[in-house]
Amino acid sequence: MTGLQDSVWEGDIQQLKGLVSERALSGETMVLNMGPQHPSTHGVLRLMLELDGEEIVSCVPDIGYLHTGIEKSMESKRYEQAIVMTDRMDYLNPMGNNLVYCLAIEKLCDLDVPLRAQYLRVLLAELTRINSHLVWLGTHALDIGAMSVFLYCFREREKILDIFEMVSGQRMMSTYFRPGGLWRDVPEEFEPAVRDFIDYFPARIDDYERLLTNNPLWLDRTQGIGFLSAEDAIRLGCTGPVLRGSGVNWDIRKAIPYSSYDHFEFDVPLGTHGDIYDRYLVRMEEMRQSLRIVKQALDNLPGGPVRSNNRKYVPPPRSELGTSMEAVIHHFKLWTEGFRPPKGEVYVRVESPRGELGCYLVSDGSPRPWRVHFRTPSFIHLSALPHIARGHLIADLVGIIGTIDIVLGDADR
Repeated sequence: MTGLQDSVWEGDIQQLKGLVSERALSGETMVLNMGPQHPSTHGVLRLMLELDGEEIVSCVPDIGYLHTGIEKSMESKRYEQAIVMTDRMDYLNPMGNNLVYCLAIEKLCDLDVPLRAQYLRVLLAELTRINSHLVWLGTHALDIGAMSVFLYCFREREKILDIFEMVSGQRMMSTYFRPGGLWRDVPEEFEPAVRDFIDYFPARIDDYERLLTNNPLWLDRTQGIGFLSAEDAIRLGCTGPVLRGSGVNWDIRKAIPYSSYDHFEFDVPLGTHGDIYDRYLVRMEEMRQSLRIVKQALDNLPGGPVRSNNRKYVPPPRSELGTSMEAVIHHFKLWTEGFRPPKGEVYVRVESPRGELGCYLVSDGSPRPWRVHFRTPSFIHLSALPHIARGHLIADLVGIIGTIDIVLGDADR
């Protein structure tokens, strides 16, 4: 075998041109397929690697193996029916996905949201952020060889999933946020459960840091690896911890507050070197800041309803159905026909655990959206992977994949 020409079909060579160098076509470098079944790709991601020995010359992500057509499926459903599909994009940020879609509908319809519902949305979105970061930390550490951290992170995550199940009936695919507020108010046992978690969890973060932050093996595998400058992070469209790990102070919760985030005090952690280690430190501190927001929301939680009283878009409370014929009519029409927003288009963005999550929504005046499109951080960050990985050893690639914290359901849709 003299080169790549001897190992692939002629038609494939034409497709490879432009993706790999001439050195690969002549056999000077090796083209290696990683995934889509590789455990460290965190889903069905395929990477086509060009290697010079153990050094990465180029890295081409190949996605689409998990494509489910969620956006087009949402366009065939009524607005409220489609909420269940948002849970299944980034399955580690289900309530955050609910939130951005509901905010887009509310902007389109000029629909009010009671303050109690806004505070509960913030509280649950921050618990969702911690839940996502725990899965990131556990799997990232496991990829690099620290198995104990994986077990501890999933132990703490169970407490959060129990809270989600308490309020929505589901551990992950909650569909708890609805246009105009929430599905229902939280139960009595909600506040004690959340207070127990915010009292319990800070010591657990300290445990993770004792295991990793000054561990010489962890430092060897993370410091100076996966460098991304602030200029390149901005140029490549990075957001969230990937951008802030490079020292760029941009957090949508601060810059463009939504759902009452301007009522809460919290800091935006930043990195200084833009490597894997800095992005690790940023996410660790983000969990502490999320706890700070959760505590403020719980301490200052207002009373009142958790869903708008606008009967044009929001069904009446179940308690009214036995006493009001008008309520029965509104309920029947909303659940059989749906509501009709005015014609127009909106774009709303939120700060997901991975970065900017945006929803573009177009209404033609019918009960179904004419166009639904999501700007997802995993898709954007995958496009930055070739730049981050170039010049590193193939042994470092699993750490680099972990540091951008992708969810393939978030990328493919």
